[in-house]
Amino acid sequence: MNTQSTFVLYNLTVYSEKQTYKNGYMKVENGKITEIGPVDQYTADSTDLLIEYSPSFALIPGAIDIHIHGAANADAMDATSDALNTMARTLPKEGTTSFLATTMTQSPEAVERALTAAGQFIDGQAKTAQAEVIGIHLEGPFISPKRAGAQPPDHIIDPDVSLYQKWQQAANGHIKLVTLAPEQPNGLTLTAHLKETNVVASIGHSDATYEEVSQAIQAGANHITHLYNGMRGLHHREPGVLGAAYLREELFTELIVDGIHCRPEMVKLAYDQITSDRMILITDSLRAKWLKNGTYDLGGQPVQVNDTRATLADGTLAGSILKMNDAIKNMISYTKCDMEDIIKMTAVNPAKQLNVFDRKGSLAVGKDADFVILNKDLDIEMTVCKGTIAYQKEEGK
Repeated sequence: MNTQSTFVLYNLTVYSEKQTYKNGYMKVENGKITEIGPVDQYTADSTDLLIEYSPSFALIPGAIDIHIHGAANADAMDATSDALNTMARTLPKEGTTSFLATTMTQSPEAVERALTAAGQFIDGQAKTAQAEVIGIHLEGPFISPKRAGAQPPDHIIDPDVSLYQKWQQAANGHIKLVTLAPEQPNGLTLTAHLKETNVVASIGHSDATYEEVSQAIQAGANHITHLYNGMRGLHHREPGVLGAAYLREELFTELIVDGIHCRPEMVKLAYDQITSDRMILITDSLRAKWLKNGTYDLGGQPVQVNDTRATLADGTLAGSILKMNDAIKNMISYTKCDMEDIIKMTAVNPAKQLNVFDRKGSLAVGKDADFVILNKDLDIEMTVCKGTIAYQKEEGK
Protein backbone atom coordinates (compact mmCIF):
# COMPACT_ATOMS: atom_id res chain seq x y z
CA MET A 1 0.00 0.00 0.00
CA ASN A 2 2.90 2.36 0.63
CA THR A 3 4.09 1.91 -2.93
CA GLN A 4 0.79 1.71 -4.77
CA SER A 5 -1.08 4.93 -5.48
CA THR A 6 -4.44 3.17 -6.03
CA PHE A 7 -6.08 0.91 -3.44
CA VAL A 8 -9.49 -0.07 -2.16
CA LEU A 9 -10.52 -0.57 1.47
CA TYR A 10 -13.22 -3.23 1.35
CA ASN A 11 -15.99 -4.63 3.58
CA LEU A 12 -15.72 -2.42 6.68
CA THR A 13 -18.02 0.12 8.29
CA VAL A 14 -17.45 3.34 6.36
CA TYR A 15 -18.50 6.61 7.97
CA SER A 16 -18.82 8.73 4.85
CA GLU A 17 -19.88 12.35 4.78
CA LYS A 18 -23.41 11.53 3.63
CA GLN A 19 -24.16 8.23 5.32
CA THR A 20 -22.71 5.20 7.10
CA TYR A 21 -22.18 1.96 5.16
CA LYS A 22 -22.10 -1.13 7.37
CA ASN A 23 -20.52 -3.13 4.54
CA GLY A 24 -18.76 -0.37 2.68
CA TYR A 25 -15.74 0.36 0.53
CA MET A 26 -13.57 3.35 -0.31
CA LYS A 27 -11.21 3.76 -3.24
CA VAL A 28 -8.16 6.00 -3.09
CA GLU A 29 -6.16 7.20 -6.08
CA ASN A 30 -3.12 9.46 -5.91
CA GLY A 31 -3.90 10.67 -2.41
CA LYS A 32 -7.57 11.48 -3.04
CA ILE A 33 -10.82 9.65 -2.36
CA THR A 34 -12.33 8.68 -5.72
CA GLU A 35 -15.14 6.26 -4.79
CA ILE A 36 -17.13 5.49 -1.67
CA GLY A 37 -20.26 3.41 -1.07
CA PRO A 38 -21.68 -0.04 -0.24
CA VAL A 39 -19.60 -3.05 -1.32
CA ASP A 40 -22.22 -4.23 -3.79
CA GLN A 41 -21.60 -1.07 -5.81
CA TYR A 42 -17.87 -1.68 -6.11
CA THR A 43 -16.74 -2.57 -9.63
CA ALA A 44 -13.54 -4.57 -9.44
CA ASP A 45 -10.53 -3.44 -11.44
CA SER A 46 -7.66 -5.86 -11.95
CA THR A 47 -5.17 -3.10 -11.12
CA ASP A 48 -6.76 -2.29 -7.76
CA LEU A 49 -5.00 -3.32 -4.56
CA LEU A 50 -7.89 -4.70 -2.50
CA ILE A 51 -7.47 -4.51 1.30
CA GLU A 52 -10.26 -6.45 2.99
CA TYR A 53 -11.46 -6.04 6.57
CA SER A 54 -14.73 -6.85 8.31
CA PRO A 55 -17.62 -4.63 9.44
CA SER A 56 -16.23 -4.66 13.00
CA PHE A 57 -13.57 -2.25 11.71
CA ALA A 58 -14.53 1.42 11.33
CA LEU A 59 -13.22 3.78 8.68
CA ILE A 60 -13.43 7.40 9.85
CA PRO A 61 -11.89 10.72 8.78
CA GLY A 62 -8.59 11.64 10.41
CA ALA A 63 -8.75 13.99 13.38
CA ILE A 64 -7.84 17.67 13.09
CA ASP A 65 -6.22 18.88 16.32
CA ILE A 66 -6.55 22.67 16.35
CA HIS A 67 -4.88 23.13 19.74
CA ILE A 68 -1.65 21.24 20.27
CA HIS A 69 1.68 22.57 21.51
CA GLY A 70 3.89 19.52 21.24
CA ALA A 71 4.58 15.80 21.39
CA ALA A 72 7.54 13.40 21.52
CA ASN A 73 9.90 16.00 23.01
CA ALA A 74 9.05 18.59 20.35
CA ASP A 75 7.16 21.86 20.76
CA ALA A 76 6.03 24.55 18.34
CA MET A 77 7.92 27.09 20.47
CA ASP A 78 11.19 25.29 19.69
CA ALA A 79 10.98 27.28 16.44
CA THR A 80 12.62 24.56 14.34
CA SER A 81 11.55 22.46 11.38
CA ASP A 82 12.84 19.39 13.24
CA ALA A 83 10.33 19.97 16.04
CA LEU A 84 7.41 20.38 13.66
CA ASN A 85 8.51 17.33 11.67
CA THR A 86 8.62 15.29 14.87
CA MET A 87 5.08 16.35 15.75
CA ALA A 88 3.83 15.66 12.22
CA ARG A 89 5.34 12.16 12.22
CA THR A 90 4.13 11.34 15.74
CA LEU A 91 0.49 12.46 15.68
CA PRO A 92 -0.80 9.82 13.21
CA LYS A 93 -0.14 7.26 15.98
CA GLU A 94 -3.14 8.75 17.77
CA GLY A 95 -5.31 9.25 14.67
CA THR A 96 -4.52 12.90 13.94
CA THR A 97 -3.93 13.71 10.27
CA SER A 98 -3.91 17.54 10.43
CA PHE A 99 -3.16 20.09 13.13
CA LEU A 100 -2.52 23.71 14.03
CA ALA A 101 0.95 24.28 15.47
CA THR A 102 0.11 26.14 18.68
CA THR A 103 2.30 28.80 20.27
CA MET A 104 2.10 30.12 23.83
CA THR A 105 2.71 33.34 25.75
CA GLN A 106 6.39 34.20 25.58
CA SER A 107 8.51 37.24 24.72
CA PRO A 108 7.55 38.89 21.41
CA GLU A 109 10.89 37.75 20.00
CA ALA A 110 10.31 34.10 20.96
CA VAL A 111 6.77 34.16 19.56
CA GLU A 112 7.99 35.66 16.29
CA ARG A 113 10.71 33.04 15.93
CA ALA A 114 8.14 30.27 16.39
CA LEU A 115 5.75 31.86 13.91
CA THR A 116 8.48 32.36 11.32
CA ALA A 117 9.63 28.75 11.63
CA ALA A 118 6.08 27.41 11.42
CA GLY A 119 5.21 29.56 8.41
CA GLN A 120 8.29 28.35 6.54
CA PHE A 121 7.60 24.76 7.51
CA ILE A 122 4.00 24.91 6.28
CA ASP A 123 5.08 26.24 2.91
CA GLY A 124 7.64 23.48 2.41
CA GLN A 125 6.31 20.50 4.36
CA ALA A 126 6.28 16.92 3.14
CA LYS A 127 3.16 16.01 1.21
CA THR A 128 2.46 12.52 2.60
CA ALA A 129 3.21 9.98 5.32
CA GLN A 130 2.77 12.46 8.14
CA ALA A 131 0.14 14.80 9.55
CA GLU A 132 -0.26 18.09 7.74
CA VAL A 133 0.29 21.39 9.54
CA ILE A 134 -2.65 23.36 8.16
CA GLY A 135 -1.93 26.55 10.08
CA ILE A 136 -0.95 28.14 13.36
CA HIS A 137 -2.90 28.74 16.55
CA LEU A 138 -1.58 31.83 18.35
CA GLU A 139 -2.46 31.24 22.01
CA GLY A 140 -1.52 34.42 23.84
CA PRO A 141 0.07 36.73 24.68
CA PHE A 142 -3.11 38.83 24.28
CA ILE A 143 -4.81 37.30 27.32
CA SER A 144 -5.98 38.21 30.81
CA PRO A 145 -3.42 38.14 33.64
CA LYS A 146 -6.29 37.01 35.90
CA ARG A 147 -6.72 33.84 33.84
CA ALA A 148 -3.13 33.10 32.85
CA GLY A 149 -3.13 29.44 33.90
CA ALA A 150 0.22 28.03 32.75
CA GLN A 151 0.87 30.98 30.42
CA PRO A 152 3.82 32.98 31.87
CA PRO A 153 2.27 36.20 33.28
CA ASP A 154 5.43 38.25 32.73
CA HIS A 155 4.91 38.09 28.96
CA ILE A 156 1.18 38.85 28.83
CA ILE A 157 0.43 42.05 26.88
CA ASP A 158 -2.68 43.90 25.75
CA PRO A 159 -4.10 43.01 22.34
CA ASP A 160 -2.20 44.90 19.65
CA VAL A 161 -3.31 44.92 16.01
CA SER A 162 0.00 46.26 14.70
CA LEU A 163 2.01 43.59 16.49
CA TYR A 164 -0.40 40.91 15.35
CA GLN A 165 -0.08 42.09 11.74
CA LYS A 166 3.71 41.92 12.04
CA TRP A 167 3.42 38.38 13.36
CA GLN A 168 0.99 37.31 10.65
CA GLN A 169 3.49 38.56 8.07
CA ALA A 170 6.29 36.63 9.80
CA ALA A 171 4.08 33.52 9.65
CA ASN A 172 3.54 33.92 5.88
CA GLY A 173 -0.17 34.41 6.56
CA HIS A 174 -0.60 31.02 8.23
CA ILE A 175 -2.07 32.13 11.58
CA LYS A 176 -5.57 30.67 11.40
CA LEU A 177 -6.79 31.00 15.00
CA VAL A 178 -5.97 33.44 17.80
CA THR A 179 -6.83 32.96 21.47
CA LEU A 180 -7.35 36.31 23.20
CA ALA A 181 -9.17 37.99 26.09
CA PRO A 182 -11.59 40.39 24.38
CA GLU A 183 -12.21 42.37 27.58
CA GLN A 184 -8.61 43.57 27.64
CA PRO A 185 -7.78 47.01 26.16
CA ASN A 186 -8.05 46.88 22.33
CA GLY A 187 -9.46 43.36 22.55
CA LEU A 188 -12.55 44.10 20.50
CA THR A 189 -10.46 45.98 17.93
CA LEU A 190 -8.22 42.95 17.40
CA THR A 191 -11.26 40.65 17.35
CA ALA A 192 -12.82 42.71 14.56
CA HIS A 193 -9.54 42.71 12.62
CA LEU A 194 -9.32 38.92 12.86
CA LYS A 195 -12.87 38.58 11.58
CA GLU A 196 -12.12 40.92 8.66
CA THR A 197 -9.07 38.88 7.68
CA ASN A 198 -10.78 35.45 8.00
CA VAL A 199 -8.88 34.38 11.10
CA VAL A 200 -10.79 32.67 13.92
CA ALA A 201 -11.05 34.87 17.02
CA SER A 202 -11.26 32.61 20.08
CA ILE A 203 -12.14 33.73 23.59
CA GLY A 204 -9.74 32.11 26.02
CA HIS A 205 -7.67 32.81 29.13
CA SER A 206 -10.36 35.42 29.64
CA ASP A 207 -12.14 36.97 32.62
CA ALA A 208 -14.89 38.40 30.40
CA THR A 209 -18.42 38.79 31.67
CA TYR A 210 -21.33 37.44 29.66
CA GLU A 211 -21.97 40.94 28.33
CA GLU A 212 -18.33 41.32 27.26
CA VAL A 213 -18.48 37.96 25.48
CA SER A 214 -21.63 39.16 23.70
CA GLN A 215 -19.75 42.25 22.55
CA ALA A 216 -16.91 40.07 21.31
CA ILE A 217 -19.34 37.89 19.35
CA GLN A 218 -20.75 41.03 17.77
CA ALA A 219 -17.19 42.04 16.84
CA GLY A 220 -16.54 38.65 15.24
CA ALA A 221 -15.52 36.08 17.87
CA ASN A 222 -16.93 32.61 17.18
CA HIS A 223 -14.81 30.22 19.22
CA ILE A 224 -13.98 29.28 22.83
CA THR A 225 -10.54 27.98 23.87
CA HIS A 226 -10.47 24.88 26.15
CA LEU A 227 -13.85 25.12 27.87
CA TYR A 228 -13.78 25.45 31.68
CA ASN A 229 -10.04 26.14 31.81
CA GLY A 230 -8.69 29.69 31.92
CA MET A 231 -12.03 31.46 31.96
CA ARG A 232 -14.63 33.15 34.15
CA GLY A 233 -16.93 30.37 35.30
CA LEU A 234 -20.67 30.07 35.69
CA HIS A 235 -22.50 32.02 38.39
CA HIS A 236 -26.24 32.44 38.73
CA ARG A 237 -25.92 36.23 38.56
CA GLU A 238 -23.05 36.30 36.07
CA PRO A 239 -22.96 33.58 33.37
CA GLY A 240 -19.40 34.51 32.39
CA VAL A 241 -17.48 32.93 29.52
CA LEU A 242 -18.71 29.46 30.45
CA GLY A 243 -22.34 30.50 30.38
CA ALA A 244 -21.83 32.15 27.00
CA ALA A 245 -20.25 28.95 25.66
CA TYR A 246 -23.33 27.02 26.78
CA LEU A 247 -25.87 29.50 25.44
CA ARG A 248 -24.48 31.26 22.38
CA GLU A 249 -24.89 29.17 19.25
CA GLU A 250 -22.35 31.30 17.37
CA LEU A 251 -19.52 29.72 19.35
CA PHE A 252 -17.59 26.57 18.54
CA THR A 253 -16.15 25.24 21.79
CA GLU A 254 -12.92 23.32 22.44
CA LEU A 255 -12.77 20.66 25.15
CA ILE A 256 -9.87 18.69 26.64
CA VAL A 257 -11.38 15.30 27.47
CA ASP A 258 -8.66 13.75 29.61
CA GLY A 259 -10.75 13.46 32.77
CA ILE A 260 -8.36 15.85 34.53
CA HIS A 261 -8.92 19.30 33.02
CA CYS A 262 -12.62 18.74 33.66
CA ARG A 263 -14.13 15.74 35.37
CA PRO A 264 -16.34 13.34 33.39
CA GLU A 265 -19.61 14.73 34.75
CA MET A 266 -18.68 18.23 33.55
CA VAL A 267 -17.80 16.84 30.13
CA LYS A 268 -21.28 15.33 29.94
CA LEU A 269 -22.89 18.55 31.14
CA ALA A 270 -21.08 20.51 28.43
CA TYR A 271 -21.90 17.92 25.79
CA ASP A 272 -25.59 17.84 26.69
CA GLN A 273 -25.78 21.62 26.52
CA ILE A 274 -23.48 22.40 23.57
CA THR A 275 -23.93 19.12 21.60
CA SER A 276 -21.65 17.70 18.95
CA ASP A 277 -22.82 20.43 16.56
CA ARG A 278 -20.58 23.01 18.29
CA MET A 279 -17.95 21.02 20.16
CA ILE A 280 -14.35 20.37 19.07
CA LEU A 281 -12.10 17.85 20.82
CA ILE A 282 -8.52 19.04 21.32
CA THR A 283 -5.49 17.65 23.13
CA ASP A 284 -3.65 20.86 24.16
CA SER A 285 -0.72 18.50 24.59
CA LEU A 286 2.87 19.25 25.55
CA ARG A 287 6.22 17.92 24.40
CA ALA A 288 5.90 15.31 27.16
CA LYS A 289 3.21 13.40 25.26
CA TRP A 290 4.51 9.99 24.17
CA LEU A 291 7.38 10.31 26.70
CA LYS A 292 7.97 8.78 30.12
CA ASN A 293 7.18 10.47 33.44
CA GLY A 294 9.61 13.22 34.33
CA THR A 295 10.27 16.95 34.22
CA TYR A 296 9.92 18.81 30.92
CA ASP A 297 9.98 22.41 29.72
CA LEU A 298 6.97 24.56 28.89
CA GLY A 299 7.82 28.12 27.92
CA GLY A 300 10.84 28.17 30.21
CA GLN A 301 8.88 26.67 33.11
CA PRO A 302 9.51 23.17 34.49
CA VAL A 303 6.51 20.88 34.11
CA GLN A 304 6.21 17.67 36.11
CA VAL A 305 4.55 14.81 34.24
CA ASN A 306 3.13 11.99 36.33
CA ASP A 307 1.18 9.35 34.40
CA THR A 308 -1.74 11.36 32.98
CA ARG A 309 -1.21 14.77 34.62
CA ALA A 310 1.16 17.66 33.78
CA THR A 311 1.59 20.45 36.35
CA LEU A 312 3.74 23.44 37.20
CA ALA A 313 5.61 23.54 40.52
CA ASP A 314 2.60 25.15 42.24
CA GLY A 315 0.22 22.45 41.00
CA THR A 316 -1.29 24.49 38.15
CA LEU A 317 -2.37 22.29 35.25
CA ALA A 318 0.01 22.89 32.35
CA GLY A 319 -1.52 21.52 29.20
CA SER A 320 -2.00 17.80 28.80
CA ILE A 321 -0.39 14.61 27.60
CA LEU A 322 -3.70 13.49 26.10
CA LYS A 323 -3.69 11.49 22.87
CA MET A 324 -6.55 12.11 20.45
CA ASN A 325 -7.60 8.44 20.33
CA ASP A 326 -7.88 8.49 24.14
CA ALA A 327 -9.97 11.66 23.94
CA ILE A 328 -12.32 9.78 21.62
CA LYS A 329 -12.58 6.79 23.96
CA ASN A 330 -13.14 9.07 26.96
CA MET A 331 -15.81 11.10 25.17
CA ILE A 332 -17.77 7.97 24.28
CA SER A 333 -17.40 6.64 27.83
CA TYR A 334 -18.44 9.90 29.52
CA THR A 335 -21.34 10.88 27.25
CA LYS A 336 -22.44 7.70 25.42
CA CYS A 337 -22.21 9.65 22.15
CA ASP A 338 -21.95 7.71 18.89
CA MET A 339 -19.26 7.61 16.20
CA GLU A 340 -21.09 10.12 14.02
CA ASP A 341 -20.90 12.60 16.91
CA ILE A 342 -17.20 11.85 17.41
CA ILE A 343 -16.54 12.56 13.73
CA LYS A 344 -18.27 15.93 14.03
CA MET A 345 -16.17 16.86 17.06
CA THR A 346 -12.80 15.65 15.74
CA ALA A 347 -13.05 16.30 12.01
CA VAL A 348 -16.12 18.06 10.60
CA ASN A 349 -16.31 20.97 13.04
CA PRO A 350 -12.60 21.87 13.03
CA ALA A 351 -12.48 21.59 9.23
CA LYS A 352 -15.47 23.89 8.84
CA GLN A 353 -14.14 26.34 11.42
CA LEU A 354 -10.79 26.55 9.60
CA ASN A 355 -12.35 26.76 6.13
CA VAL A 356 -10.76 23.52 4.89
CA PHE A 357 -13.90 21.40 4.67
CA ASP A 358 -13.60 21.40 0.89
CA ARG A 359 -10.59 19.06 1.24
CA LYS A 360 -10.59 17.68 4.80
CA GLY A 361 -12.89 16.74 7.67
CA SER A 362 -14.99 14.00 6.08
CA LEU A 363 -14.83 10.99 3.80
CA ALA A 364 -16.15 12.19 0.44
CA VAL A 365 -15.14 11.90 -3.20
CA GLY A 366 -12.52 14.49 -4.14
CA LYS A 367 -11.20 15.06 -0.63
CA ASP A 368 -7.74 14.24 0.72
CA ALA A 369 -7.42 10.58 1.70
CA ASP A 370 -6.86 11.39 5.38
CA PHE A 371 -8.43 8.60 7.40
CA VAL A 372 -8.17 6.22 10.33
CA ILE A 373 -9.16 2.57 10.67
CA LEU A 374 -10.32 1.58 14.16
CA ASN A 375 -10.87 -1.93 15.50
CA LYS A 376 -13.84 -2.93 17.65
CA ASP A 377 -12.01 -1.69 20.77
CA LEU A 378 -11.49 1.73 19.14
CA ASP A 379 -7.76 1.14 18.91
CA ILE A 380 -6.01 2.47 15.81
CA GLU A 381 -5.14 -0.13 13.21
CA MET A 382 -3.92 2.32 10.61
CA THR A 383 -3.69 6.05 9.91
CA VAL A 384 -3.33 7.28 6.35
CA CYS A 385 -2.37 10.83 5.39
CA LYS A 386 -3.08 11.87 1.81
CA GLY A 387 -3.17 8.27 0.66
CA THR A 388 0.05 7.08 2.33
CA ILE A 389 0.34 5.03 5.50
CA ALA A 390 1.64 7.24 8.31
CA TYR A 391 1.06 4.69 11.09
CA GLN A 392 0.22 0.99 11.16
CA LYS A 393 -0.34 -1.11 14.27
CA GLU A 394 2.27 -3.81 14.72
CA GLU A 395 1.11 -7.39 14.56
CA GLY A 396 0.34 -8.88 17.96
CA LYS A 397 -0.01 -5.53 19.72
